[in-house]
Amino acid sequence: MSTTSSVSQTTGASVDQWVFRIAGLFVLASLALSQLHSPNWLWFTAFVGANMFQASFTGFCPLDKLGVRAGAAFCPSAARR
Repeated sequence: MSTTSSVSQTTGASVDQWVFRIAGLFVLASLALSQLHSPNWLWFTAFVGANMFQASFTGFCPLDKLGVRAGAAFCPSAARR
C-alpha cells in the first residue's frame, strides 16, 4: 500500500470528490424524476450544471463552509502537495 492512498483514506474526501459525488447524484435523481414525474425536473439538472460551470471559474463551493478540505480544483496549492 502506498503512502498516498493511505493518507487520502484517513483524511477524508476533498471538495473535488464531494462536488462530483453530489452533482452526479443530483443529475441522476433529476433525470429519473423527469422520466417518472415531470420533464420540468430537467431544470434542476440545468441548475446543477450551471453551478459546476461557475465553480470552475470562481472556485466558490458551499462545501468549503461545511469544513470539507479543499482539493486541487478549488485550491491551487493543494495540487502541488
